[in-house]
Amino acid sequence: MAQRDRRIGLVGYGDVSVVHVGAIGAIDGLELVGIADTDPAARERAAAATGLPTFAGVEELIDALGPDAVHVTTPHDQHVGPSLAALGRGVHVLQEKPLAHTLAEGTRLVEALGSATAGRTPTVPRADGGQGAAKIGICFQNRHNRASRELARLLGSGELGEVRGAWASVVWSRTAEYYAAKPWRGRWETAGGGLLINQAIHTLDLVQWLLGPVERTEGLVSQKKFAGVTEVEDTADLVLHHASGITTTFYATLTAPVARPVEFEVETENAYLEVRSGRGGGLTVRWADGRVDTFSDKVATAGGRSYWGVSHEELIRDFYASLDAPEPFWIGPAEAMGSLQILKDAYAHSGVGN
Repeated sequence: MAQRDRRIGLVGYGDVSVVHVGAIGAIDGLELVGIADTDPAARERAAAATGLPTFAGVEELIDALGPDAVHVTTPHDQHVGPSLAALGRGVHVLQEKPLAHTLAEGTRLVEALGSATAGRTPTVPRADGGQGAAKIGICFQNRHNRASRELARLLGSGELGEVRGAWASVVWSRTAEYYAAKPWRGRWETAGGGLLINQAIHTLDLVQWLLGPVERTEGLVSQKKFAGVTEVEDTADLVLHHASGITTTFYATLTAPVARPVEFEVETENAYLEVRSGRGGGLTVRWADGRVDTFSDKVATAGGRSYWGVSHEELIRDFYASLDAPEPFWIGPAEAMGSLQILKDAYAHSGVGN
């Protein structure tokens, strides 16, 4: 069955919006019809780049254009408000990570959706007093990488035997100029954190999705390079305790001279599995009997920066293909709380954050 045509609004014309604009343009049946941003300069850039009408807020955009869905690509502290406003008007939402900049805000969105159980479309109170059957997805696009999907398949197949533990690392590079260009990135009040919530959250999401819920987080976050430049952490050294009893050793930093590929390795009874990000990345399975299987990730097609991953377009296709099904989208707010809880536990353990 052909996908139904959908008219889409974009809320937040910042860095990551380029990926959404590119993906919407690449997918048949999707049309970007307008852009909202609270910053007049951003609206001017959006109008000049796209030729589309611009608006100061999501409500104004929805009232003027009546889109089927909106993509929320705002700074972290501006995620939940626009999402709730759109859902309350019966408009579908695809929201960038993180779920929210605080656990309280994330919980507010989860609770507004009610019990989003399998077979039941989540609803929120509509402005007119009725119920809107609007869906919401959160952009954890690396779940759609081929390496991630193959690893999920193998873990679920039973072929690997007992899972014994895991290692993950995100070793990237940032500069003082990066934070000066967008000051919200370095503040607890607006970003909700630093490295963990802004860069490493995708890897935290994969760890808890593939290996099960994390019940306890030990370790510390710290400022190794950007003390005096930002309020937030640039380094994290953690041990994640999963409900299954296994642990994942997790290291992340923004202090490297150049970015390394993201690494995720899983030791099992019958194989050792290695995931690497970036060009030439993918999954390598080294079986105990000497076999080696490889699954290469494809190159990104939706524009943007390579470290954002290769699969925004696949996630966006998946989201719109799911809209006519009765079930909630599989990466929704309740699911996205997992990675947010992990990183907030790390902040609490370190005595920092909000």
